[in-house]
Amino acid sequence: MSYAAAIEGLYALAGELHAPAPGQPRRKFELDQMRTLAAALGHPEKTFPSVLVAGTNGKGSTSSTLASILAASGLRVGLYTSPHLTRVNERIQILAPGQASAEISDDAFARRYFQVDDTARRLVAERALPGYPSFFEAMTALAFLSFSEESVDIAILEVGMGGRLDATNIVEPLVSVITDISLDHTEWLGPTITDITREKAGILRENGTLVTLPQHPEANQAIGEIAVARNVEGVNAADYIPSRTTESGTYPVRVLDETIEVASPLPGAHQQRNVALAIATAVAIRNRISDNLGNKFRITPASIAEGIRKTNWPGRLEQIGRLLFDVAHNPAGAWALRAAISRLDPEPRPLVAVFGCLRDKAIAEIAQVLFPLFDRVILTEVPSPRTATLAELSAAAATTGTIAETASSPREALERAYALAGESGLAVITGSVYLVGELRPAALAHLTAPEANPEA
Repeated sequence: MSYAAAIEGLYALAGELHAPAPGQPRRKFELDQMRTLAAALGHPEKTFPSVLVAGTNGKGSTSSTLASILAASGLRVGLYTSPHLTRVNERIQILAPGQASAEISDDAFARRYFQVDDTARRLVAERALPGYPSFFEAMTALAFLSFSEESVDIAILEVGMGGRLDATNIVEPLVSVITDISLDHTEWLGPTITDITREKAGILRENGTLVTLPQHPEANQAIGEIAVARNVEGVNAADYIPSRTTESGTYPVRVLDETIEVASPLPGAHQQRNVALAIATAVAIRNRISDNLGNKFRITPASIAEGIRKTNWPGRLEQIGRLLFDVAHNPAGAWALRAAISRLDPEPRPLVAVFGCLRDKAIAEIAQVLFPLFDRVILTEVPSPRTATLAELSAAAATTGTIAETASSPREALERAYALAGESGLAVITGSVYLVGELRPAALAHLTAPEANPEA
């Protein structure tokens, strides 16, 4: 079967967070169905060691940085993240020593998807499964197959949502990582930081290892209670945060009795926390786990520095010409973007935003944080069935007193942003991964077009 048919089949699946049709019950999350599917596939998730990364913000940055460090340390690494920016293959990447990260090929994607599809259909027919797997469950099974067949030394698995009942949580992780936690997906995870943290701490294992950072007091308390109950060994990544905040992304850190220069390509002071988590996890793997795996993990200060330097994670405070892309899809992300914009020197003018997000996000709060920074905000719907409508976005903008207008499509919004920003201004594309993924290729094409670069 073709790649196009695989993509069509995958996108026909119900998403975990899609609102059910009237009269239908909301989807129930559980791990037994994922375990049944994995068993029928031969338990590919048991053929490689793994690290689970949960949290609200910074999961992808931490995961990609850690994967890059391990690849620079001589390991063949599988990296599973979500959502994707442009192509669904991006969610499943293989990083190898001396090579750039590479998403799996279209042929491999199609073959493994139909293996999952055939297996799932058989299980449903045999009533071993009550229904067909969701989009994320199918993707996770596909990732497990990919990492098994590609013979990775280790896989870094970003949790999709929550942790306790997430499809990735059927693995037995070497290390569990919890990044910064804030309010998001409250409809599914609970209304408070404590509720959300307890769900995310579901990735902790009895007598396991946890890497995290001090954060919101409610999150700290919930993580601590669960870690103590499960006799978890905690690793505080704060030792790898610089003593003085720097915007450059370059600073010295003491690692494994040596001082290295951290030079992360991911801008923003908030990334220092994500880099620290990646360093601490790499050190934890080296110090606590390598002896149990035949000393396979030869992680050194030099390989940690190299891996950080080679990290690739686009769409996060990424500037392309006169555009700045950032996937600030919740209030905490909005505050991080606001801090980055406020430190621009000199601050460009005019400053324009293109904004669109999903309807289940805290639209009003994000708008209150971000919109007053801009001379003009262009509102548009994102390419997702869960998109907030122009009316919903306009209502949120109206409460901020910001001058806002609407565009019928992301491309129309982009062209309007170019026109409004002019040669001296900056347009910020934000609010949703889907919006960034839709417009980033167009921005790259515009940057390399002959008219955009007369000397080319």
